[in-house]
Amino acid sequence: MENRGQKRSETDSELPADKRACSSLEFKPSSSSSSLQALALPMSSTMETTVNSSPETLPNSSSSPGSTGITVNSSAQTLPNASSSPSSITMGTKVNSSSEALNISPSSSSLPSQALPNSSNSSSDFNKDVDMETSSSSASASGRSEGDGYSESDVGDARHLNLREAQERRSYGNHGKFSRVVSCLTDEVDCSGQLAALTELCELLSFSTDGSISTSLSDQLAPLLVKSARQEVYPDVMLLAVRSITYLCDASPRASAFLVRHDAVPTLCQRLTIIEYLDIAEQCLQALEKISRDQPLACLQSGTIMAVLGYIDFFSTSVQRTAISTIVNICKKLSSESPAPFIEAVPKLCDLLQYEDRQLVEKVATCLIKIVDRVKSSPEMLNALCAQGVANQVTHLLNLNCRVNLSKSVHIGLIGLLAKFASGSADAVRILFELNIGSILRDMLSSYNLLHGLPSSCRADKDFNQVHEILKLLNELLPPVFRDQEDQLSLTKERILVDQPGILHKFGMDVLPILIQMVNSGANSLICYGCLCIINRVVHFSKPDTLYDLVRDANISSFLLGTFTRKDHHILSLGLQITETLLQKLSDILMGCFVKEGVFFAISALLVPEKYSQFSFPLINGSRTSSDLEKKFSGGENLKCLCHTYYGGQFLCSSESQRCMLEKDSVHLIAKRMIDTYFTTEQHSSESLMSDALQNLRNISSEFVNLVNVSRGYHSCIQHEEKLSNMLHQVMGQLGSEEPISSFELIESGIIKAMLTYFLGSGISSDFCGFHKKLEIFVRISLFSLNHVSAELPLLLLVRKLQGALSTVESFPVVLGNMTKPRGSYATVPQKRSTTYPCLKVRFTKPNEEMELSDYSRGVVTVDPFSSVEAIEQYLWPLVKGRMEKCTKSEAQAQEEAKEEKDNTSECALMEIKSRDKHQDGVITPSEADCVADEKPRLSADADATIEINIENEKATQTSSNSETSKEVVGKSQSNTFSSAEDGLHKLAFYLEEEQLDYSATLYQEIVRRRIRSHNDAYDGMKLWLETYSLTYKRPCETTGINSNAENSYLMASDNVSLSQQYLPFFSCLFVGKLLSDLEASSPTNDILLLLKTLEMINRFSFHLMSHERVTAFAEGKISNLDHLKISAPTLPQNEFVNSKLTEKLEQQMCDAFTVSVGALPLWCTQLMSSCPFLYSFEARCKYFQLAAFGCQHQSQLPSQTDSDVQRDWRASSGRLSRKKFLVDRDRVLDSATKMMETHANHKVMLEVEYSEEVGTGLGPTLEFFTLVSHEFQKAGLGMWRADNISCGYGESTVAADSGFVSSGLGLFPCPWHSTSSTSNGVEICDVINKFVLLGQLVGKALQDGRVLDIPFSRAFYSLILGKDLSLYDVQSFDPALGRTLLEFQAIADRQKNWKSSGGENAVLDLDSSFRSTRIEDLCLDFTLPGYPDYVLADGDDHTLVSIDNLGEYISLVLDATLRTGISRQVEAFKSGFNQVFPINHLHIFTEEELERILCGENNSWMPNELLDNIKFDHGYTASSPPIINLLEIMKEFDYGQQRAFLQFVTGAPRLPPGGLAALNPKLTIVRKHSSNSIDLDLPSVMTCVNYLKLPPYSSKETMREKILYAIMEGQGSFHLS
Repeated sequence: MENRGQKRSETDSELPADKRACSSLEFKPSSSSSSLQALALPMSSTMETTVNSSPETLPNSSSSPGSTGITVNSSAQTLPNASSSPSSITMGTKVNSSSEALNISPSSSSLPSQALPNSSNSSSDFNKDVDMETSSSSASASGRSEGDGYSESDVGDARHLNLREAQERRSYGNHGKFSRVVSCLTDEVDCSGQLAALTELCELLSFSTDGSISTSLSDQLAPLLVKSARQEVYPDVMLLAVRSITYLCDASPRASAFLVRHDAVPTLCQRLTIIEYLDIAEQCLQALEKISRDQPLACLQSGTIMAVLGYIDFFSTSVQRTAISTIVNICKKLSSESPAPFIEAVPKLCDLLQYEDRQLVEKVATCLIKIVDRVKSSPEMLNALCAQGVANQVTHLLNLNCRVNLSKSVHIGLIGLLAKFASGSADAVRILFELNIGSILRDMLSSYNLLHGLPSSCRADKDFNQVHEILKLLNELLPPVFRDQEDQLSLTKERILVDQPGILHKFGMDVLPILIQMVNSGANSLICYGCLCIINRVVHFSKPDTLYDLVRDANISSFLLGTFTRKDHHILSLGLQITETLLQKLSDILMGCFVKEGVFFAISALLVPEKYSQFSFPLINGSRTSSDLEKKFSGGENLKCLCHTYYGGQFLCSSESQRCMLEKDSVHLIAKRMIDTYFTTEQHSSESLMSDALQNLRNISSEFVNLVNVSRGYHSCIQHEEKLSNMLHQVMGQLGSEEPISSFELIESGIIKAMLTYFLGSGISSDFCGFHKKLEIFVRISLFSLNHVSAELPLLLLVRKLQGALSTVESFPVVLGNMTKPRGSYATVPQKRSTTYPCLKVRFTKPNEEMELSDYSRGVVTVDPFSSVEAIEQYLWPLVKGRMEKCTKSEAQAQEEAKEEKDNTSECALMEIKSRDKHQDGVITPSEADCVADEKPRLSADADATIEINIENEKATQTSSNSETSKEVVGKSQSNTFSSAEDGLHKLAFYLEEEQLDYSATLYQEIVRRRIRSHNDAYDGMKLWLETYSLTYKRPCETTGINSNAENSYLMASDNVSLSQQYLPFFSCLFVGKLLSDLEASSPTNDILLLLKTLEMINRFSFHLMSHERVTAFAEGKISNLDHLKISAPTLPQNEFVNSKLTEKLEQQMCDAFTVSVGALPLWCTQLMSSCPFLYSFEARCKYFQLAAFGCQHQSQLPSQTDSDVQRDWRASSGRLSRKKFLVDRDRVLDSATKMMETHANHKVMLEVEYSEEVGTGLGPTLEFFTLVSHEFQKAGLGMWRADNISCGYGESTVAADSGFVSSGLGLFPCPWHSTSSTSNGVEICDVINKFVLLGQLVGKALQDGRVLDIPFSRAFYSLILGKDLSLYDVQSFDPALGRTLLEFQAIADRQKNWKSSGGENAVLDLDSSFRSTRIEDLCLDFTLPGYPDYVLADGDDHTLVSIDNLGEYISLVLDATLRTGISRQVEAFKSGFNQVFPINHLHIFTEEELERILCGENNSWMPNELLDNIKFDHGYTASSPPIINLLEIMKEFDYGQQRAFLQFVTGAPRLPPGGLAALNPKLTIVRKHSSNSIDLDLPSVMTCVNYLKLPPYSSKETMREKILYAIMEGQGSFHLS
């Protein structure tokens, strides 16, 4: 614990509750002990008490802590074992237990000293046994300390053997003692003799293990103890007898039966009926709890339930829990034939539900759950329980506003209890409706974020069970649509709804929106079916006016259309029933909507699918739905039919659950009935099922495509620019018209395909200028004009329509529940290694016609399920290529073998390098770091299928003259690119079920994908691990891929090389045609995804596009003023591209963190995350990144998706990671950081910092360390950042004269170094490289450990970290002056080029080719980098001064030095250091702004209105305390610098984590600081580990402000005791 501020001592009462010392007063000597070590403490204390007893001592139980039991001789010492009994703790008791109150005479308990026979001898003998056992254990422990080859199981067996031997020796020694006790109790000695005997018996039994007492001895002791427990005259005897009964139940398994036979239960119950001595009553409760475990029926018949509950309020909380545990044990064996004993206890149990103790309430709830479960088949009993208030109290308890936070299992059980009530009691249904149960259940579904549902194979999952129980309850509250006329309960439920229509209206308004949201969010078939059942019942029993209110704002037509894309015939049947009922009641209102949204179109397609095959909208094959799926449920698969899922509120047996209750061809019959009812034969055509708006959109789309086809090429685009603009205006206008188009109309109109043709139809290589021109036209139309109806940007309208369409048509499966419990396994393929998860059994086979390959003769092998298909190919190829080599041995193949051997040798060399000490001189070279990074595991399915277009040929020649270090860093990435290209030539193709496998996917993903395709989500995932799979391998077919070389040759030969280099990396990935391997390239889902990806990139690069348009306009003479080149391009917020449905699906997939960390997610998750990460919310991507990069250890403290912001710090890591402390010298922070990274950079450990000569350690000092290191990297003179040594006025960055730090309002960007320079201003390039390596390590470690940095990188540098290329238009993001100048130079150079291309005929261009009325030559620019006169861009006579002729070359050289070759070594060094912590490619799913937020936290500290909600006040302060009011006002008045200082003082970091003050973990807490001196003299102090501010109650606000500002400004820089 670390503190800042003054030294002072605090009493225990001043500490927070969770920091005070704990005391355990409820310890009892091993009531059920099985470990001798656990007995050491109670044995020693007990024997010490016995031996030291004076002759005047009386055994009694009154001196235990907190006891209010019998008081005998206030000076007497305690009875042995009395202080150990939990029953003696009676805090808050309501019974006066003094001797006078209980009419106990002191003399009645007085006994002579000889009443304790052999107490000393007994103690001595017993101590011998203990010493013997202790020495045995010690010898055993010392023998194990060497650890010479003993396994954990061997050590455990030896330990148990030693304990068993010691126990046998003790039992042999105790035999005589037990005989004396039995003899004494049998002979009916006087009271003192009984006390002595019972005292010794308690000692013997308390240290006896389970089963150590023989059956005969238990049989002898039982009647004697029961008899002693009835001696009301001697309360001490009763107490010890009952205590002995308790211990006997632990020591002997059959003791409970003997005690019941001798009427022990009635005897104990009698002591509880009339309580005279509270400690005896407490001991009786403990004894009954022990007996009830084995004899619940006997306890029930003896009236134990009411006896236990009679005076339960008089006991302490711990004793109350014991009492209720007794009832729980009894309720486990309840019989529905004799309900009387527990019916009368129900009112008291209901009262106990109102208590605040969580454990007590959960035990009571368990009792009620058991009781209701026993009588669920009896409506009379359910009505009786309902009359007792069970349903009422349980409903109140389930309310989210309840003060008791129940465990999930109990919560689920209580929901099931209400479902059983609703399934059998009409009175309960009426009460639940009156209690507004619909609102409560709606809040449950919303607050617990359970809107997704899980697969049917995951029934054990608690989230799934909770949703399932809620849906069962909602179903049982409503009568079924099709019911038996003799079902009186259903008729009564219907009568309730008819007589009180307001009930159904309120219920529907509560639950209908959330149920629709659940279905729309991608719930699996089981959850979807349950939701549709409820919706069907609500719709069926609602009157037309009520029904209109329910569906008016629900977009019911789009919802129904989504259900018709499902494959399960149960869901289709329910969707059709709901549609038919809606049409019967609201046909005039909904008919047009159903046509517009495509509902009737989908219904017709169910009847005649081949008639609508030419349409784009995804449809279900109706014939398969009505027949094949029914066969699946009636076949051999042991699956539960959905018909029975919510039947009667309970699951049926296996044979009944497989029999489908739907009529044959029910889907076909309902669909035909609706079409025949609402459409005539003439109307039943595809055209009649489409709206007028759709027909109009189709015409516009057709015209648009025709215009695009004739506008191919740049000059054609210029010629038809006005027509293209008008057509885009028309298309965009339709999106925001007064009658908005539906998702169905958008898909079927062809607008999406037309837009894709507009953007991508002509290709990027053959028509780059035309492609670029179309982008500029689109940006101008969509971002620089507003829709005349909605007054919104057309791009925003288009994106929202596409998101709605994507949510409607996508059907990506949510796959959970396939992973079994972790267990050890061994994978032989592709690498022999042990795994913590099961492996797949695979048999590799070769087709007979494949003659080039050999057979794989190893039979069935175990394959790592999460290895990629490519890895399996690399394993199998050397084993099966033999025959081909024997048949055709050529020189080329020999060279290939030599190359492979060389590669293997290189790989071994790399492994050697890795095993050696790579940290010579404290620095890891970038090349070595890359080697390490390449060997780190990565997420298995990295399927970013983009076109690789290499345009680095020109850069390669420039890089060839770099220094050795630059070659090492930059050349490494180029060699990797070449190597990957070589590896891209696959030698084997794998087939599963005659379908080729994707090389980038894992074998597990491919198998699951096929299962989902054939079974939807109703397959048994656990069977996946039991089958043996046959993988067929053969030589891959020759396919003609995209010729990237052709792209390169065209680009390099064209006149637009520089333009291509600026834009190709951004847009080349759009031309893949297919983003997901699961989708066909022509599917509407793929089209929507590709168009969204295009629009998202256009939105991000709108500034680049419009800047280029202005430059082109100036070059062509359309504008003449250079000031017109300045633009401000609007952009859409990034969250507009987030798809909520896909985000919810991904969140549900990530519930099992293990599947993410090993790459077991469905292929669509990883491929979409790679190609379209913008579809997922920032919070979901943070969670995915954390699990994919770091594994399951970092699963805790993740953001809640239901919150608009990150409500908790997602970066806080789990305590399961090992922690390492590191000693830091505060005066040499950078050197300490270097040593820290040398040791721990590539280890997954949580680092904690301790400063030399300071006492603080933990979270606060660690956060401050990362802050201090961040500041060290910003010091001037390091040669790392621009403006560190700039000598001219270009740079916006400056070096603060006083602070000595490089400051930049736009962030830090690497300083360029010439490839031939080794020193500059006394700084060595190798030192700069080493510092960038260290910086990369620290940034990676900060992300891994969840620490906030305080280093302002520029947006451009974040782009480089993310692997993006920079262009001319990015320079303004870190150096606006230089960026604007280069942009104007580029415009002038392009104008000069256009003038030359026109043959010098354009005099206007010739006259205006000057820089602000000054000739370029008159600027006297030389070929050195602006701001860096020592950086020579080019040598030679042609590169002395810059002229209009070589201006373009000058710009290219400046950009290359600033953005590429001048900083390449630094950037690669940073990446190499980062990769030593974890692969940097995991960051590619974030934008630059998001990466800054993750790394540096929130830029703005807090808003004034959020302080009160996110600060906790404790230990003397409340929100209304005057000092707190003053503090909040002072915090609101802080400026930015004071906010940073306050945060640094309280938390150790000057910036808040992502999510702001609400995400701070632990929560900022203000407590009162007590002082012995004047309160105005003390300073506030903090505990940064727990974000504690200890604030004195200052007399005034001014004094508080003065003291706080002094503390936060002067109290930095050390951690001491506070």
